[in-house]
Order: sequence, then C-alpha cells, then structure tokens
Amino acid sequence: MSKPRRMLVVLVAALASLAVAAPPAAAAPRAAGAAPQAVPPQDDAFYTPPDPIPDVPAGTVLRSRPVSVTAYGLPVPVRAWQVLYRSTSATGEPNAVSGTVLVPDTPWPGTGTRPLVSYAVGTHGLGPECAPSYKLARGTEQELPLIGQALRRGWAVAVTDYEGLGTPGPHTYVAGPSLGHAMLDAARAAQHLPGSGLSPSSPVGLWGYSEGGFASGWAAQLEASYAPELDIRGAAVGAPPTDPESLAEVHDGGPFSGLVIAAALGLATAYPDAPFEEILTAEGRRAMAALATMCVEEFSTRFALRTVGSYTTVDDPMALPRWQDVLDAVRLGGTAPSSPTMIYHSPTDELVLFDQGVQLHSAWCRGGATVRFQPAVAGEHVLGAVTGAPLAVDYLAGRFAGRPAPDTCRVTG
Repeated sequence: MSKPRRMLVVLVAALASLAVAAPPAAAAPRAAGAAPQAVPPQDDAFYTPPDPIPDVPAGTVLRSRPVSVTAYGLPVPVRAWQVLYRSTSATGEPNAVSGTVLVPDTPWPGTGTRPLVSYAVGTHGLGPECAPSYKLARGTEQELPLIGQALRRGWAVAVTDYEGLGTPGPHTYVAGPSLGHAMLDAARAAQHLPGSGLSPSSPVGLWGYSEGGFASGWAAQLEASYAPELDIRGAAVGAPPTDPESLAEVHDGGPFSGLVIAAALGLATAYPDAPFEEILTAEGRRAMAALATMCVEEFSTRFALRTVGSYTTVDDPMALPRWQDVLDAVRLGGTAPSSPTMIYHSPTDELVLFDQGVQLHSAWCRGGATVRFQPAVAGEHVLGAVTGAPLAVDYLAGRFAGRPAPDTCRVTG
C-alpha cells in the first residue's frame, strides 16, 4: 500500500471519531459569495493576488469568503472562511497567501477568548490543486482529522496554504522563513477576520508535522521578531526536517527522491538568484515544468530513484556556493524560540530521520529555549502524524491553560 493511501486509511478512521464526538450541526445553505466547491485555484479568481500587493501590514486580510467544509461525505460542524492575506516571502518581499479559518459552531466554554491554533500541513505538493483550502472545500483534505482534534477542544484553527500553493506557484517548498511567515500571518488574519469571534488578544498555538513541523519550527523561531504582538503560548513541532541538506544527501536517488527534487524546485522558486534554470538540461526543464503542477502522490512516484543532478548540467548543484548559502538559510535551529515548544518524533521514522529532531532539540536547548523532546510516538513517518497528534494537542492545551511547560533541556540539553 502506498504511503498516501495508507495515510488516507488511517485518517478516515480518525475522522469517524471526530464525527461521533463533535456536536451535530444543522445543514445550512451556502452563504452568498461562498467558495465554489469544485473550481481549482488556477481557475478561481479568488486566489489571484492583487497586483501590486497593497501596502498594508503583514497579516491583513485582502479578501475572504465563507466556505462549507466536509470530509469524505461527512459535514464538519464549523463556520469556515477562505482567506487571502498579506504575508512575506523568504527574501523579505510582500506576497499574498491563501488559507482557511475554521471556528467551531459551539460557544467557547473556557475562560477568556477562544484560543487559536495556526496549523501547518505536511507535504501536499507544489501545484495549486494541492492547496489545503481547496481540499477542505472539496472534502478531500487528509489532515482534517488531525485538525479536528483541535476543533474538538473548542479552539479555532487557521490553516495556511503556504506561499505558492493555491496562489500562483509553484509552492516554495522547504523555504523555512516563507513557511514561518505564512503561519504567523494566518494567525493575524484569523484574529482580524470579521465574524470569526476572534480578537488580537486570542491566545495562539502553533502546530504542524513533517513540512508542517518545519513550518511551525520556523514560526516559533520568527515570532519574537516578526509577530511580537501575537500571544503565542507554545508550539508543537512534529518530525521536523531540521537540516534539509543532510536529508537530501540521504534520500537523493532513493525511493523518496521525489521529495528532494521537489525541494530543489521549491527553494529555487523562493531564492531566484540561486542558479537553477540556467543549469537545467532540456529534460530537466521539462521535468520541472511538470513537477510545478504536481501533488505529492504523483511526484513521489514519478521522480523516485532519480537524482537532482540527473536533471542538471552540474553533477552536484547543491554544492555550488550560492546553494550552500540557501541551505544554510533554511536550516532550523539558529534562533531559540521565545515561547515553549515541544518536538515530537518517532524513533522509527524512515523519512525524516529521528536524528533531525534530536539535532533541533540540542540546538534550541543551547540557545536557552524551553523545550520538551517527546519520542513517545509510535510508527513510521505517516503513522507518526496520527499517533503524535494527541500528544501535540495535550501539550498545547497545557500552554493555553497556563500550566508550567515541561523542559527536557534541563535533563539532556
């Protein structure tokens, strides 16, 4: 069974528990201006950013519309909006990013304002039809059962599409600063979205796994300098690919090489001054044009057992000086988060190797952060997303409740 198919089976089972536990919601007619359910982003003007990008603060909502969210035929009891918001690229330029804000139908039962989780998905792909906002509207988002664990706590959730996923791309895959900005600005956008019931004082948690763990780790590192006004209580960072270069060395030419080649295109998009187009062979140019439209299920098969160098005129393009600068720029661990974090990672992860989580824990501990390292996650990479999710949600619940954050740095840092 393929990895995407295995993830689908596991998550559909989890979805059943979400549907049973969530309070029923009466079916409502779609609001005027709501998202068309089957129009892909490349054919939907909502996703086209204004040109030029307005001179407004990062996190400003540029446009929004209500959307109905279902999952494999089951209604999800939330109020939801698709949003297009102003964010910032990896190189500091203003951009526009799409996403979805979900708020439970039920009133917040706790004290204070309803908490908000900024959630980052794992690898979806590079093309527009891979965007979580499109998948949520179509009822095919495989991570909805994970998101649902936050919704069941009564928390609102903002799900970013990342840069170039939904909006014109390709997606800037593995460009850590861009991912972190998109997560933080999704929280800002949700807090200011009319009708959401959220406010700038809403406490915020960060959560993601795999590429989402990389994004949440970058958001945790950036929040003090980029979004200091957000009341971020903590971050749950799942299976983070801390050092993309070392993972590329492991997987280039192997069964997971499609991810390595996608990362090369994603980083070349985020850092256009890095040599890429000019070193592609004719086959490489055709392959990258196709890859730019693909989701992970397709490119992980099509580009398996190929190397990045097989598409370039340079044997090892990642060794070029400018590419070394880029890889240094996206490596996690250089800045200690100012809010508490938990890193959770399965010791048997065959894709994002366990030492990546260990490396990040050590780096953040050296920087003086408060970090809990949680290796009590069962299964390989895909199953680890499911078995680790309750740990992540419990961790964030503790931070929202104001309980002291556990800190393994004092033991092993």
